[in-house]
Amino acid sequence: MHDHLEILLTLTAGLTGALVLGYITQMLRLSPIVGYLLAGMVIGPRSPGFVADQDAANQFAEVGVILLMFGVGLHFHLRDLLAVRRIAVPGAVGQIAVATLLGALAMVASGRTWGAGLVVGVSISVASTVVLIRVLSDNDVLHTNQGHIAVGWLIVEDLFTVFVLVLLPALATLKPGEGEGMVGLAGTLALAVFRVGLLVLLVLGAGRKAIPWVLSKVARTRNRELFTLTVLALALAIAVGSSFAFGVSMALGAFLAGMVVGQSEVSHQAAADALPMRDAFAVLFFVSVGMLFDPTAVWQSPVLFLGLLSVVLVAKPLAAFVIVWALGYSFSAALTVSVALAQIGEFSFIVAQLAKAHRIVGATEESLLVACAIVSITLNPLLFRGIIPVQNWLRQQRPKWWKALNRRSEARLRVEETAAPLPDPEEDEQRAIILGYGPVGRTAAAILRDFGIRPVVIDLNVDTVRTLRAGGELAIYGDASQRQILHDAGIESARYLLITFPDLSGQTTVVINAREMNPELRIFIRARYLAARAWLDEIGVTEATFEEAEAAIGLASLLLKEVGASEDRIAAELRRLREKMALRPGGRDSESSAPGG
Repeated sequence: MHDHLEILLTLTAGLTGALVLGYITQMLRLSPIVGYLLAGMVIGPRSPGFVADQDAANQFAEVGVILLMFGVGLHFHLRDLLAVRRIAVPGAVGQIAVATLLGALAMVASGRTWGAGLVVGVSISVASTVVLIRVLSDNDVLHTNQGHIAVGWLIVEDLFTVFVLVLLPALATLKPGEGEGMVGLAGTLALAVFRVGLLVLLVLGAGRKAIPWVLSKVARTRNRELFTLTVLALALAIAVGSSFAFGVSMALGAFLAGMVVGQSEVSHQAAADALPMRDAFAVLFFVSVGMLFDPTAVWQSPVLFLGLLSVVLVAKPLAAFVIVWALGYSFSAALTVSVALAQIGEFSFIVAQLAKAHRIVGATEESLLVACAIVSITLNPLLFRGIIPVQNWLRQQRPKWWKALNRRSEARLRVEETAAPLPDPEEDEQRAIILGYGPVGRTAAAILRDFGIRPVVIDLNVDTVRTLRAGGELAIYGDASQRQILHDAGIESARYLLITFPDLSGQTTVVINAREMNPELRIFIRARYLAARAWLDEIGVTEATFEEAEAAIGLASLLLKEVGASEDRIAAELRRLREKMALRPGGRDSESSAPGG
C-alpha cells in the first residue's frame, strides 16, 4: 500500500506542480516547459518539503519518451522535408556539426572524455520540437516560407536524433581495448546497423500491412475506447519489444511505430487519440528531468555551463544564420530560423538520459543540460519578439546595411526567376499586385480579371509562377518583403496591393516598404485576429478582412437560416454584427475600394 501511495502522490504532485507553474509561465508568455521543469525541481530531492518518488517519476517519464517519439513518427512526412531539402538538409547538417564540435571541445577543455563531450555536443545541437513549433505559431510564422524552412530543418534534426539513438547503445558496449581499434568499432557498428535494419524491415515491412489492418478492424467496431487502447498498446508494445528483442532504445521503436501508424487510413484519429496521452506523459517527462536537476552542478562548473549555454544561444543560431544567408535567403528568413533554433529541449534530454543509462555521461552533465534548457527556453520567445524591431531598425536607421544583408537573396531570386519578361510598370494604369496564390489569391485574381484588371502575382512557389506564366499571366517568383521584388512587380505605379497570407510579421515588412514606395497605394490585407486592427491601421493598411470576424458572421448567417429567420432579419442581424465588430460591408471607404470602380 505504501508503494502504491508513493506512486499516487508522485503523480498528483507532479501534475499539480506542472499545472500551477506551467500556468504561471504561460501567463508570462514563456514556454510552459519551463514551468514543468521548475515543478520537477520543486518536488525533487534537492528542494525542501515534499519529495516525490524518483523511481516512479522515471517510469512515467519512460512512457512520456515513448509517446513523444511515437508522436514524432506519427507526424513525420518526407514531403515536408523534400519541399525545403536544398536549405534544410545542408543547413541542419552544418549547424549540428558546428554545435556538436564546439560542445565537445568545451567538455574536453573542462576535463571530460571525448565520448561524454560528443554526447553533450549532440544534445545541445538539436532544438526542441515543442518550443520551435509553439514560437513559430504564436508569431504567425509557422506557415510562411521561413516557417517551412525551420520545420524542415527540425525534421533533419529529428532524423539525426534517431540515428544517435541507434548508435549510442552500440558504442556504449565497446569497452576500451576491446577488439583492434577501428576494427572493433566497425564490428560493433555493423552489428548495430544489422539489428536496426532487421527491426526497420520488420516494423515498416510486415508492420505496414499488419498494423493498419489491426487499426481498421478495431475502428470498424466504432468503439473509441478500444481504438485508443489499440493505439496505446501498439506504441508501447513495439517500443518495449524493440528494446528487448533488438537491443535498441525504446524511443527508436516508438518512432518506427508512429511512422507505420501515420501511413494508415485511420492516422488522423490515431493522432487525435494519442495527443492527449502524449501531452500528459510528456509533462511528467519534463517534471522527472527537473527532479534530476542539481543546481550545485552549475556552481561547481560555471565556466563549462556558460560555454555550453553560449553554444546554444550564440554559436548554434549564428551558424544557422550564416548558412541560411549564404545559401541566398533573405536576412528575415535567416534571422527567423536562427532565433527559432536557439534553444534545446526534449530530444536533448532523451539523448542525455540514454547516454547516462549507458554511463557515458554523469548526473553533472545532465544537470548542466537541464540548466541550459531552462535558460534557453525562457529566453527564446523574448528573442523572437525582437526580430521585427531589429529588422525595422536596420531598414530605417541602417538602410545600407539592410541592402547589403539582402543582396545575396535578391541575387538568388533573380537567378531562380523564370525567363518570361517582367511586367512594364508603365503598361497598365489600373495595376493590382497579389501576394500569394493560394485559394484567397486565386479568388482575388479571378475578380480582378473580371473587371478588366490584369494582376501581377508574387509567390514563393516557383512551380506556381511557371504555371501562371505558361498561361500568359504576369507572375514573379520572389520574397515580397524585398523592395526590389516589389519594384519589379511595378509597385510604384500600382493602384492595389492585396496581401493574402496571414503572417503579421511578414505583412508588416511588406506594407511599410510598399507604403514608402507608393504613398497612394490602396492596400488590402488578410488578417487573422481583430486585435491586429490598430497595428494595421498604424502602418498604413487601407482595409483588412479578419478571419475570426468573417467566420463569426458566416456561422451566424448559417444559424439564422437554420432557425427560419427571414432574409430581412438575417440582413439586419449581420449588419448589427458587423457594426459591433466595427466592420462595414464595403469597408471604411467603400466608394473607392472596389477594383475598377
